[in-house]
Amino acid sequence: MKVAFLGTGLMGQPMAQRLLEKDVELIAYNRTPEKLEHLKAAGAEIAEHPHQAIAAADYVILMLTNTAAIYTVLLSDMSSRSVSGKQVIQMGTITPTESREIRDAVVAAGGDYIEAPVLGSIPEAKDGKLIVMVGAQKDQYKHSLELLKHFGPEPILVGSVGSAAALKLALNQLIASLTSAFGLSLAFIQTQGLNPDVFMKILRESAVYAPTFDKKLQRMVDGNYTNPNFPLKHLVKDTDYFIEEAKEAGLNVSSIQGVQKVLDMAMKMAMQNQDYSSLFAAIKAGEHGEG
Repeated sequence: MKVAFLGTGLMGQPMAQRLLEKDVELIAYNRTPEKLEHLKAAGAEIAEHPHQAIAAADYVILMLTNTAAIYTVLLSDMSSRSVSGKQVIQMGTITPTESREIRDAVVAAGGDYIEAPVLGSIPEAKDGKLIVMVGAQKDQYKHSLELLKHFGPEPILVGSVGSAAALKLALNQLIASLTSAFGLSLAFIQTQGLNPDVFMKILRESAVYAPTFDKKLQRMVDGNYTNPNFPLKHLVKDTDYFIEEAKEAGLNVSSIQGVQKVLDMAMKMAMQNQDYSSLFAAIKAGEHGEG
């Protein structure tokens, strides 16, 4: 088995490293070559062009920023000619509609396509403890299962292509909504002179507690959003994707649109590369950015 890994950014790098640790033969490509140095030192073969990586591999894993990047890297003229006979596994966060369109393009080029987005961040990627959601036919799922198990112990077949992408967006909508709701409550009790420790003690004993609150508490209290596992700009992208698809499905999206406004304000405050809990800074700044 030889795997082409296309996209070795914040999540892609530790995921590719995990394959190397499991003695999987790896050829990697990134549009920013400097991001490949660590993998090269760890034993990965490096491709200068994506079509070289695709042609050399049995499986092609995509961990790219967005759909535009996928079309550029995977479906350019040179690359698409190399896709025939390969299984393409799309593991980034895109919309269900986009995933099905990419599947159709891959199949037209003679390749096989499944989606396998993941839930978790860098620590889980390093330890092989990501939650892997698979959109595929049963035979495709079985074909890729051993490879996917390197990323998470129990990859879950959730349905056909598009279903896993939808599930991933639904979960990331919760990340945005829960974090902003928690941040608003935390900011409010601070304005009332209440100690966050008292607030958290009661919250932890209640039915509305979520572990993510404790994970983000100290960052918010300290105003320290550096060294992110998941930058704000990626949550903004995923929230925009969710709203686009949920609107198309005829759902009332006004609640998440409120969160979207907070995220957009945090982006204007130059928080795009900070941890997504930096939306707390926008909450504290007030509705029009005062403070």
